[in-house]
Amino acid sequence: MDYPLDSELTEEIKEALQNNNQALAAAKIQELLEKENNIPLNIAITGESGSGKSTFINAFRGIDNRDEGAAPTGCVETTMDVTPYPHPNYPNVTLWDLPGVGTTKFPADKYLKLVGFEKFDFFIIISDTRFRENDVKLAQEIQKMEKKFYFVRSKIDHNIQDEKRSQRDFNAERSLQRIRENCIQSLKKSVGSPHVFLVSSFELHLYDFYLLHETLERELPAHQRNALLLAMPNINLEIINKKKKAFQAKIKYFATLSAAVAAVPVPGLSVAVDVALLVGVVTTYVVGFGLDIPSLQRLARSTGVPLNDLIAIIISPLAVTKITPSLILKLLAHCASTAALMVAEEGSRFIPIIGIPAAMGLSFVTTYRALNMFLNMLAEDAHRVFKRALGLNTSV
Repeated sequence: MDYPLDSELTEEIKEALQNNNQALAAAKIQELLEKENNIPLNIAITGESGSGKSTFINAFRGIDNRDEGAAPTGCVETTMDVTPYPHPNYPNVTLWDLPGVGTTKFPADKYLKLVGFEKFDFFIIISDTRFRENDVKLAQEIQKMEKKFYFVRSKIDHNIQDEKRSQRDFNAERSLQRIRENCIQSLKKSVGSPHVFLVSSFELHLYDFYLLHETLERELPAHQRNALLLAMPNINLEIINKKKKAFQAKIKYFATLSAAVAAVPVPGLSVAVDVALLVGVVTTYVVGFGLDIPSLQRLARSTGVPLNDLIAIIISPLAVTKITPSLILKLLAHCASTAALMVAEEGSRFIPIIGIPAAMGLSFVTTYRALNMFLNMLAEDAHRVFKRALGLNTSV
C-alpha cells in the first residue's frame, strides 16, 4: 500500500542530524518505521456458545490453543466477558472474543449494546452448524448499526470427515457446496445476500479462509488493509507474495528518506543512519514473514513439524536471528556493487557544488538495492518454510 513520506518526520530527522544529535535522529527514524504499525484494527468474533470462536481467534493469530496467551477453548461457553486478544506480532490488530449470543447475560436483542459495538471495525459471526435465529437477529442489528459482518461456518474439517465415512459416493466439492447452500438458504430471507465462508481453524490453508481474507481486504478502508495483511498467517504462497508486494511498495520511501539524510554534510553520518534504517526495516520483514524464533515456534506447535526442521530449510542469514548493524554491514560488504556505492557516496559529498546531489542519488540507489535484496532473500525463505510446514516440495 502506497503512502506519502512523512515530510514532518523527515524534516525532524534532518534537523537532528544538522545539530549532530544522532540519538534523536535514530529515535525519529524508529518513529517513522512504527507509525503505520499503530493503525488500529478491531475485529469482533461472535456467535452462539460452543461454535468455535476461541479456536478461530487463536488460528487467526497464528497460535495454538495450548500456547500462552491463547483464548481459552472448551465444549461449554468459556467467554463470559468481552475479551481482547492482540496479535502477538502486531498488537494494533486485536481480535475480540465476545460472549455467546442468546445467553441469559447477553440476550440477542441487547447484545450489541452490552458488548460495546462502537469499537469494532467489523463482526465475524461463527456457527458450527446451521446459522440460527440468534445469529440472524444479531446480523440484522449489526446492519442497523451500519457495520460490516461476515458469516463463518466453522469445523468444516469435521463435517467432511463425517461425510467421507458415511457416504459411498463421497465428493468433497459437492459436500462443501451443499453445506454452503444450506447456510445461505437459512440466512438470505432475513439478511439479503450473506457472505458465508467455510473454515477449518486447524487447517486454514484449506476451504474458504483465503476467500474471507480477500473479501475483508476488498471491503476494509485503505489504511487498514495493510494492518490486516501483515497480521494474516501465511496460509498460502499468495499471502506471502502479497506481503512482499506491500513491503516492496514502501522501499522507495525509505530510499527517499536515506537520500534526505545524505544531504546533511556531516562525514560518516549518512552511512550510520542508513544502517540504522536498514536494521529497522529488515526486522519488520523478518517478523512480517514469520521468520523470527517466536513465530517459528508457534508454527512448529500448530503444524507438528519440528522447529529444527523449519529452521534447517532457511537459507538467509537474516532469519532466525537478531538484526544488528554489524550483520547488515557484513552482508552489504559481501555485495560488491552495494559496497562500492556506499564508498562512492561518502567520497562524492566532498566534491564542490555537485557533491551533495550526487551523494543523495547514490544513497537512494544504495538503500533501494539493499532493501530489495534483503526482501527477496526473506520472501524466498518464507516460501520454503511454508512448503516445509505443509510437507510440500521446498524448492523455490
